[in-house]
Amino acid sequence: MIEFSSVSKRFPDGTVAVEDFSLVLPSHKTTVLVGSSGSGKTTLLRMINRMVEPTTGDVTIDGESVRGRDPVALRRSIGYVMQNSGLMPHFTVIDNVSTVLRLAGVGRRKAHGRARELLDTVGLDQSLADRYPSQLSGGQQQRVGVARGLAADPNILLMDEPFGAVDPIVRADLQQELIRLQSELGKTVVFVTHDIDEAFLLGDQVVILDRSARMVQVGTPSEIIENPADDFVSAFIGAERGRRALSLKRTPRGTVVVDSEGRTQGVLSGADAEVEELT
Repeated sequence: MIEFSSVSKRFPDGTVAVEDFSLVLPSHKTTVLVGSSGSGKTTLLRMINRMVEPTTGDVTIDGESVRGRDPVALRRSIGYVMQNSGLMPHFTVIDNVSTVLRLAGVGRRKAHGRARELLDTVGLDQSLADRYPSQLSGGQQQRVGVARGLAADPNILLMDEPFGAVDPIVRADLQQELIRLQSELGKTVVFVTHDIDEAFLLGDQVVILDRSARMVQVGTPSEIIENPADDFVSAFIGAERGRRALSLKRTPRGTVVVDSEGRTQGVLSGADAEVEELT
């Protein structure tokens, strides 16, 4: 379990990135921090592995303050995946994935064996092991980044807008891959995004942030969609427009679901459709 307790961060130029933030992030679940640029979401993420130190307050992992942990050892024990994968261009795929293990003193053969296992885990062909990042597609690079983040089998995986730099089709594929991995591995995932649809797709717990990490609403996707906390949340999630403002439309072939623009989004099926046809 990760807990933020009255955490604030003020940078030397006077910018208040985070102000009095408190939250519990449950173990073995995916918590998504979502907000626009400047909402402090990445700053919060980086406080967990001490890439950013809070000005006041504390962050604890299973009751232990991260301030008492050696920063290097802490970072090596936590998986970290960033946008654009952050791979080392002069290392092959297998060397990129095994980097953390090699730094921890694991022998080359054992580290490479673990790296090859992880290529399978993230859906990459073994033939890519000896290629360099420049020889991979954007989606493949991101999968390598995820494999590297999992290399030391961390309990916690931090993901900072990891799919933001790939095209929509690849992004959708990577999102589904993360859902599969999480169902199999059960990590404590902290995921940062500015995309509310991505947040609702991936998050067990979604945290909507405003400026300086002001927490506007926390809940499951269903709780937030069904009961937005205020007008800000309603506007942010698009509760009254687009794909979330849905209605039913009868057609000669049955009842369909349409969005606010009248575009068909799906077909009402099963018992619900039978009830609708009778009303």
